[in-house]
Amino acid sequence: MFSDSALQSVKELPPGVRVHTEYPEITRRFLDDSGVEAQITLSYGATEAKIPEIADAVVDGTESGRALRAAGLKVLDTVLVSYTELIANPISYADAAKRKAMEQLQTLLTGALEARGRVLVKLNVDEANLPAVIGLLPALKSPTVSKLFGEDGFAVETVVAKHDINTLIPALKDAGATGILEIPIAKIVQ
Repeated sequence: MFSDSALQSVKELPPGVRVHTEYPEITRRFLDDSGVEAQITLSYGATEAKIPEIADAVVDGTESGRALRAAGLKVLDTVLVSYTELIANPISYADAAKRKAMEQLQTLLTGALEARGRVLVKLNVDEANLPAVIGLLPALKSPTVSKLFGEDGFAVETVVAKHDINTLIPALKDAGATGILEIPIAKIVQ
């Protein structure tokens, strides 16, 4: 539904409402439980773009609903709240080789989760400004500081929260940092 819709609840959807979703059976059960008679159609991506030409309403997977609201849509209800679990077959887990593969997969998944919301910052700074720059840098442990080859100064790198980066970069520049790089991180394995 568009954000300016007068509807306040899923139960207010009219009979025969056209609903597109990538989760037709979950949607069917939810709408049936809500007393809504709907025409449910499988959506193959870009579900939010289906309104109003192809669908009257959509059911989509979202972390916060922000993308739906950005598309001008109104969230009427939450169908379900889910979470991710890594589950191992006990027989497979008892096999040392399979358990090792499972542990490696868990390391990669955990590393990807750790990296969410963080970026790598790299910069150069002269010796006189090094203490001021280091004082600005949060870090998982402590920043890496390396002497630059063939010139005075240091290369510094550390991992910081992405939500702090837009205030951190200007502060680092003001403190004497140069060549500042912000680099996305795919995984952090500790």
